[in-house]
Amino acid sequence: MLNQFLSRLLLCGLMLLFTAPAARAKPTPTPLKLWYKQPAANWNEALPIGNGRLGAVVFGGPAQERLQLNESTIWAGGPNNNVKPDALPVIRQLRGQLLRGQEVEAQQLAQQQMLPQGNSGMPYQMAANLYLDFPGHKKATKYYRDLDISRAVASVSYQLDGVTYRREMFSSFPDQVLIVRLTASKPGRLSFTLSENTLVKYTLRADNGQLVLEGSGNEHEGQEGKIRFQTRVQPVVEGGTVQTTEKGIQVQNATSVTLYVSIATNFVNYHDVSGNPGERAATYLRQAVGRKYASALKDHVAAYQRYFNRVSLTLGVTEAAKQPTDVRLANFAQSQDPALAALYFQYGRYLLISCSQPGGQPANLQGIWNDKLKGPWDSKYTVNINTEMNYWPAEVTNLPEMHQPLFAMLKDLSITGQQSARTMYGARGWVMHHNTDIWRITGQVDKPNYGLWPMGGAWLSQHLWDHYQFTGDQNFLREYYPVLKGAATYYVDALQEEPTHKWLVVAPSMSPEILPTRRAENFDCGRHHDGQPAGV
Repeated sequence: MLNQFLSRLLLCGLMLLFTAPAARAKPTPTPLKLWYKQPAANWNEALPIGNGRLGAVVFGGPAQERLQLNESTIWAGGPNNNVKPDALPVIRQLRGQLLRGQEVEAQQLAQQQMLPQGNSGMPYQMAANLYLDFPGHKKATKYYRDLDISRAVASVSYQLDGVTYRREMFSSFPDQVLIVRLTASKPGRLSFTLSENTLVKYTLRADNGQLVLEGSGNEHEGQEGKIRFQTRVQPVVEGGTVQTTEKGIQVQNATSVTLYVSIATNFVNYHDVSGNPGERAATYLRQAVGRKYASALKDHVAAYQRYFNRVSLTLGVTEAAKQPTDVRLANFAQSQDPALAALYFQYGRYLLISCSQPGGQPANLQGIWNDKLKGPWDSKYTVNINTEMNYWPAEVTNLPEMHQPLFAMLKDLSITGQQSARTMYGARGWVMHHNTDIWRITGQVDKPNYGLWPMGGAWLSQHLWDHYQFTGDQNFLREYYPVLKGAATYYVDALQEEPTHKWLVVAPSMSPEILPTRRAENFDCGRHHDGQPAGV
């Protein structure tokens, strides 16, 4: 069910809202749940949980549960800024060609001499896969799997040999660990094996009843991997035994088990990776294990609902709402199911709360959920629209706190972007191009026909002004005024006077991901008769 591209989700949800047919039945309350009668067949069908920093997707297999784990600061590479040191003379030459109407020549020059310097940004990477293997559970019946987005809790239940088995999972906001509660309806019937792996180089060991995996971020495009991370998994067993094996940890004949999963890295900020991942992971785990499960769940739900409960949406409920979510999706175009539109709207809010929390990293292209070392578009921050789309719900659906990680990134970029403004464009202030990563690179990313776009700073800075317009918070405006001023100062120096109309224009640049088709007198980035795009 998880959409690979979080940034598309709210837009799709709003489209559903405005195309949903009118309800025929009298509106009644409906659970805000995504639910299914079968386990996830692939990663896209798995259910996402997260606390802003620590995420997982739940597959829900009876015989094997797979929890694919993420931590928001596990990226390839290390501190760097990909600023092209010899760009300024080429930029000046490009400007002259464009202002003289030599768009084809400018395009050719850019393709030859304005390729990215060093790297085009680092990919966001998975942490690990945690497996729970249950011998003999393949023949389970009465299977049920759900994600309750009103509580940020996922669950799985099924029956086998007269026993009801249940799993309840959440990524705790206050405790900063993933918690999995497993129960059996009859004493001593819960037995399983814990194991773990990942796609990067790693070591795995058992340590005082904990399963410990240590790994590192990859080298990528010449940038040495500097991130180190550790996952720790500790089972707390009621009515059974725990034994360490060569493959992991084995739980035998328990009635209930609570698993605590902690992940931490050495990341401090974009230029500092001096943290101790082992100490951090152990601290999170120690503090969480000392609490009772019921209290941990109650506090988690309260912390989540502080945000989620601010907005409700009722569009009416029909008989279609009684069907599993995959059936409702398949039938939506032909059915009367306005409640699905409301559910989808709230699912977008759920995802933003779960992947963007104050003090953490902003939501990347996939939020915090990624099962690869190099996900689609590297799961970076594509700031020519996708990152902005992630945050469209922040103010308009009463989630302004979720905006904070993006604002914090803008502060970082206003520092690293000064090097790009000065070195590449001979300008004051700060600038960035169409993409960045956890290291806050601000140089050109990818080929010049879409990467040579010095508008990322201004584009992102609109979110600062939007937040001020919604809140009227003058202290916020004072705090972020240097960021806004730096973005504007860059254009004071970089704008060029177009000779025909005397317009001040950004050159070189383009409309993101749009190929112009018409010429406008002598100044245009249109398409010439030979089919080649004119100008950059």
